[in-house]
Amino acid sequence: MEKLRKFVDSSAFQNTILVVIILNSILLGLQTSPAVMSSFGGVLNILDTVCLGIFIVEMLLKMVAYKFIGYFKSAWNWFDFVIIITSLLSGLAVLSSVRILRVFRVFRSLKGLRGFKMISSLKPLQVIIAAIGRSIPGISWTALLLMIIYYIFSIIGVTQFGETFPDWFGDIPKAMYTLFQVMTLESWSMGISRPVMEEFSYAWAYFVPFVLISSFVMMNVVVGIVVNAISEVAEFNKKEEHEESGTADIKAEIDAVREHLAKLEDMLAKNEK
Repeated sequence: MEKLRKFVDSSAFQNTILVVIILNSILLGLQTSPAVMSSFGGVLNILDTVCLGIFIVEMLLKMVAYKFIGYFKSAWNWFDFVIIITSLLSGLAVLSSVRILRVFRVFRSLKGLRGFKMISSLKPLQVIIAAIGRSIPGISWTALLLMIIYYIFSIIGVTQFGETFPDWFGDIPKAMYTLFQVMTLESWSMGISRPVMEEFSYAWAYFVPFVLISSFVMMNVVVGIVVNAISEVAEFNKKEEHEESGTADIKAEIDAVREHLAKLEDMLAKNEK
């Protein structure tokens, strides 16, 4: 069991799986081309099935190596499990000539999710995903603050510009959508701000502060939260790796001492005889 665990954790095994993931992602892209499928569809389908088989074997090996319950203690293993099950259901969609099985056709489009396996195979990507998850509370509070800013500016916009520009500031929802476009800086100046300023010369005092607050200040706050979370996750992973390596060294030393004691016991037993 220990040898199998070392095998599935080895860099050679993980790199092999990564190569298969990249190859499978390329195959999934090629399968969306009618011209390619008309010429090489059979070969591509076979290769796709082989890749899925490799993923299933990888999952089963990990289940045996970590035991069934231990396998599901890792969130990334859960991630792989869901992707593989979804891929198997997409395979059933091919057999959906039976009326009852037609419901599985929806899983055909979900086969593309298999490319996400690359995330669970690359630790830098895992760090980013974990950091995004850790950032959610901070980003949620930032989003709430941004919504308050949207609401206040929407009220001002409807009050000041609603009658003249009903399509942009006719009511609160329209004004909030207009402000969202302004925040993304998508044609906000020539498309929205300047036309409004032609009717209301003071409108710059409305748009400029909103752009500064929403696009520059708030977005930088979000970036800062994510960057800080990435640093924390990376630091935590380093500590974990250091502790694991230290534990492995101690275990190796204990095993060496036990082996030495066993040899001494054998020598003493021989001397007594």
